[in-house]
Parts: sequence; C-alpha cells; structure tokens
Amino acid sequence: MVTATSSAAERTTEAATQPRRQGERWRGRATVVLLRVAVIIVAVILWQLLSGPVLPEYAISKPTDVVHALVKLLGSAQGWTDIKTTSIEVLGGFGIGVALGTVTGLVLGSFRIAGQVLEPLIAAINGIPKIALAPLFLLFFGIGIWSKIAIAVAGVAFVVFYNVYLGLRLRERELVEIVQVMGGRRHHVLSYVTIPTLAAPFFAALKTSGPLAILGVIGAEFIASANGVGHELFMSANNLDAPAEFAGLIVLVVMTLILNGILTWLDRFALKKLGLARRANGRARGTDTP
Repeated sequence: MVTATSSAAERTTEAATQPRRQGERWRGRATVVLLRVAVIIVAVILWQLLSGPVLPEYAISKPTDVVHALVKLLGSAQGWTDIKTTSIEVLGGFGIGVALGTVTGLVLGSFRIAGQVLEPLIAAINGIPKIALAPLFLLFFGIGIWSKIAIAVAGVAFVVFYNVYLGLRLRERELVEIVQVMGGRRHHVLSYVTIPTLAAPFFAALKTSGPLAILGVIGAEFIASANGVGHELFMSANNLDAPAEFAGLIVLVVMTLILNGILTWLDRFALKKLGLARRANGRARGTDTP
C-alpha cells in the first residue's frame, strides 16, 4: 500500500514538473537561436564597416552589394536554371551514393570472407581524392549532369559504406544468439538487432555525406560545365565579381542547410519509429533511459 502510494506520488510530481521542464527547454532553444542571429548581425555590420577603410572592397565587397547581386541572381531565369541543375546533381548523386554504399556495406558486412577480401581494395580506392576522378568521369559521361552525379556518388558511397559496414561488424553477437535461441529467424534478427544497431551510424553517415555531395558537384562544375552554381562561381571569380561570388556562396549555404534539415528530421523520425529516441535523449542528458 505504501509502495503504491509513493509510486502515485512520484508520477504526480513528474507530471507537474514536466511542463516546467518543457518550458525551460523551449527557452533554452530560443536563447540559442537569438544568440546565433546576434552573431550574424554583428558579423554583417563589421563587414559593412570594415569593407573599404580596412579591407579591400574589390576582394570582399560589401553586404549591400552582395544583397543586390543575390536579388539579381534570384530574379533571373539563368540563376534559377543554375540552382535547379546543381540541385538535381546533388540529389541524384546523394541518392545513388546512399543506395550503393548501403547495399555494399550490408553485403560485405554480412559475408565475412567477402569483407576481408574486398575491404582493403575499397580502402585503396577511397584514398584517391574524389576531385581527381573528375577528368575521368568527364571522359566517360561528358560535361552534362551525369559526370557531376558520378563525383557526388563517389564521395557519398564510401562514407555510407564504412558506417554501415563497421556498424554491422560491431553488432553484438550475444544479442543475435539470444534472438536465435528464442526461436527468432533472420527477419527477427534484422528487426530487433541489426536495424537498431545500424540506425545511428547510418544517419550519421547521411549527415556527413550530404555536404560531400555538394562539394563534389561544385568542384566538378568548376572543372567543366555549362550550367550550375559552381559554374557561376567560377565565372564570377574569373570576372573578379566579388558580390556575385558571395551571392553564389549564400545559395550554397542555403542548399546545405535545407539538406541538413531534411536529414535531421529523417533521423529523429526514424529513431522515434524504432523506439530509440528516448534512449538518445537520455544519453544526451547524461542518463540512459531503459
């Protein structure tokens, strides 16, 4: 009776303190956002004041000139064509690279002999700088979008492969054996052991490889292309047009933030569906929620 009463009191106390904790959490997030905005505003003001008197204006331009160049870029049909071209190349390379890296990691991680034979060869190929492969891909696929997609695939696939491969190899053998002893089949091992084990490294690979896909595409567009944000950046640099250069960089930053936001949402959604969100939050607070 005493135990039941104390448990009910604990639940009541926890329910009463939960809104306060949630309010503190929201206030903390709002404070962080405001501080980020403040840092950006201060940086822009200093940029405007120092450009000319202290720093060469031809090299760094001014925020007002950059805004004008950005409006001009977004107001032109060619500007949106470049953004569309780069977006297609990034998304195509990212999607194909994730699929290729995941399948390769699962296959080599599941078959030990195949992993022992092919993993060193994959490591050797991964040691080649991806941008050094751009001329080769240009010979194979031309200056169209497929050469840029191939560069993005090369950057993404290796990151996803290693995270999936090592995550699968580090899977706790004891848990697999427990599921098998309890009568579980392959799909039970996959559902209760493999997928929860690979969820965190897989989404970490996605967040890491997203910027790599953009980097590979922009680098390939620098080398040879007719359209794309990288092409416009290259032309602006050749013309010593600093405002247009910074405008293109702002577009790339926005594209990176959008891609990272989508991947973060997918990460949280998947962890919630797998029942791993509470455990991750507990570890973030310094406690492990069972």
